[in-house]
Amino acid sequence: MYSFSFRGKLGRYPPWPGKIVSPPKDLKKPRGKKCHFVKFFGTEDHAWIKVEQLKPYHAHKEEMIKINKGKRFQQAVDSVEDFLKKAKGKEQVWGLSVNTDCTLCEDLTDSDPEPSTIERLGAGPGSGFKWESSVGEPLLPTKPASLSLPYEINSVDLIVKDTGSTSIQAADSTAINGSITPTDKRIGFLGLGLMGSGIVSNLLKMGHVVTVWNRTAEKCDLFIQEGARLGRTPAEVASMCDITFSCVSDPKAARDLVLGPSGVLQGIRPGKCYVEMSTVDPETITELSQVITSRGGRFLEAPVAGSQQLSNDGMLVILAAGDRTVYEDCSSCFQAMGKTSFFLGEAGNAARMMLILNMVQGSFMATIAEGLTLAQATGQSQQTFLDILCQGQMASTFVDQKCQNILQGNFKPDYYLKHIQKDLRLAISMGDMANHPTPMAAAANEVYKRAKALDQSDNDISAVYRAYIH
Repeated sequence: MYSFSFRGKLGRYPPWPGKIVSPPKDLKKPRGKKCHFVKFFGTEDHAWIKVEQLKPYHAHKEEMIKINKGKRFQQAVDSVEDFLKKAKGKEQVWGLSVNTDCTLCEDLTDSDPEPSTIERLGAGPGSGFKWESSVGEPLLPTKPASLSLPYEINSVDLIVKDTGSTSIQAADSTAINGSITPTDKRIGFLGLGLMGSGIVSNLLKMGHVVTVWNRTAEKCDLFIQEGARLGRTPAEVASMCDITFSCVSDPKAARDLVLGPSGVLQGIRPGKCYVEMSTVDPETITELSQVITSRGGRFLEAPVAGSQQLSNDGMLVILAAGDRTVYEDCSSCFQAMGKTSFFLGEAGNAARMMLILNMVQGSFMATIAEGLTLAQATGQSQQTFLDILCQGQMASTFVDQKCQNILQGNFKPDYYLKHIQKDLRLAISMGDMANHPTPMAAAANEVYKRAKALDQSDNDISAVYRAYIH
């Protein structure tokens, strides 16, 4: 379990389905509130929800679907229906409508509580009810809708403990926002690679007006067919649009895009916004921020944590820093492309945090590959190793997918190996500047360099496995 330091309103949102789960033992219930701990379908979010906000799921299902056409909401409804099918009618589905304070947590247990647990959680309005059942009918409390399993949510205030680390001024969880009102600002997007393509597709799907540019112009064709406009140069895109995003491969590409011939800087005028989404070093961010603001522009960095699949699904995690007003202006864009965004303060902080995250991910992937090859070298079944791993504390979708791809010999890029090696290199350099040791990252970096020498640069990061077998 982990927390973020902020307090902010998410505003009014369509209903959202969820279910009561058992809270962790060390998570305290909000004082003076009769509420239950809920996990939301289709997300990893959990929250304390007031009892009086519950509404029956089945009774409001059709109404919810009519007012909410978002893809994530539909995915959540599909998850509910799948849950009910597996339950085979043994559990009643309810909903909730929230306009209250709650505590939002992530990655907690999602085991369904037993009736005794529900009674304990429901002290107050839900206490003292009896469970009744009949053949073919779901279990029901005799008192109306004080609690049960899946729920709907309207709007939530978030309260999470201050960690004392870098100042996070605000964050919005868009996993519970299935419907987005697009900004009326004109959006530009530069760079249609693995991440950028998915981002632009979701911006268009959610109704944003987007002008695109890519170094290889042919990549723009699909998005033009989807309704995007074409910019001939980065400068033209920046001059035509209110907010211009860029997502390119490395610091050099990011600098060239802004400072090069027909670059973004030539199109910047007072009030224009530039958002750098590339994973680069803090020094590059500082330089770009200075040149953009010197022309009267407004600057925000917003690198993203995720992969091509998460980009396509609109489930990225956005780390933003710089001009807070630009962050707020980008709200609907961030909701379209991601499940959560964080504002981390002054420009450069997001780059630092992103490099640390990717350093950990890259090192972890190299260690997993090392374990798989050591299993093989010592006569152990790699599949059994994976099966055991996925039943333990390190179990995750990331581990399962990457290991399965390795065993199948599928290294189609979801995140380029060359890019994770670049991130490791930048993280090690950042550690040097802070006089902080990074020996694990340095060792992993050497393995990725070996994989690059074996022509794995344009494969997925899991292709680091091949560095151990050649």
